[in-house]
Amino acid sequence: MVIPIHDDNPTRRTAIVTYVLIALNFVAFFTEPVVSHIGVGRETVAQVCDQQRYFDHNAAIPYELTHNKPLPPHVYRIESPAGESDCVVTETGKKPYLSVLFSMFLHGGWLHILGNMLFLWIFGNNVEDRFGRLRFLLFNLLCGYVAAYGFAYGNADSTTTLVGASGAIAGVLGAYLVMFPRARVTSIVPLAIIWIPLKLPAWVVLGGWFLLQWLYSSGSGVASGAGVAYLAHVFGFVTGVVVALVAKPLLGDPQRSPV
Repeated sequence: MVIPIHDDNPTRRTAIVTYVLIALNFVAFFTEPVVSHIGVGRETVAQVCDQQRYFDHNAAIPYELTHNKPLPPHVYRIESPAGESDCVVTETGKKPYLSVLFSMFLHGGWLHILGNMLFLWIFGNNVEDRFGRLRFLLFNLLCGYVAAYGFAYGNADSTTTLVGASGAIAGVLGAYLVMFPRARVTSIVPLAIIWIPLKLPAWVVLGGWFLLQWLYSSGSGVASGAGVAYLAHVFGFVTGVVVALVAKPLLGDPQRSPV
């Protein structure tokens, strides 16, 4: 696995939508109940329960998306280093299709949000520059929705909350691969026991990233962490590739300013 940290691909204008999306993700992250307790001792059972209820009330849940109705009141058995207890989630009253939008701005922890925002920061500005601001925003939302519903129909009865911007960002990566396959991307690459920076073409970095997501989603690979919606990444990435292939000839001369 490689970690991209920079690309040699200048833009013609400030990527306002990309930066606003990054800011909104951090604002939403800081509204989550457990964030204020991170790094301050162990999370209590009550804090874990508050976070779970927050996600149930705001995040996408596959069962809700495929049945187009919120879950009835239910109980989770919460276990943490501080103990265990039942966590009661009352009637949420949410609209499942709106929960997909909200879930794009929620994250499960610092590594989750920082990883997603790093990819959006590096690759989002060029895709926005090529698409134009409004089209990029609509494209980002489209990829997020396809990723969420694609994952949901692949796990139709799952009641696990789906959070994170990675489905939408996967679409951005797919579009970048189509539009800038030879752009040089500085990446940290593991070599034996050390990590070294290398400049690699985007098709190697992003093509390799997608291959890993596809292998993990199909069960052919061993994921390094549980709870990652790899299938959502696959749907988002493929959507980005398809949209970019269709849009690329319609966007005209890349040297001209987008609308």
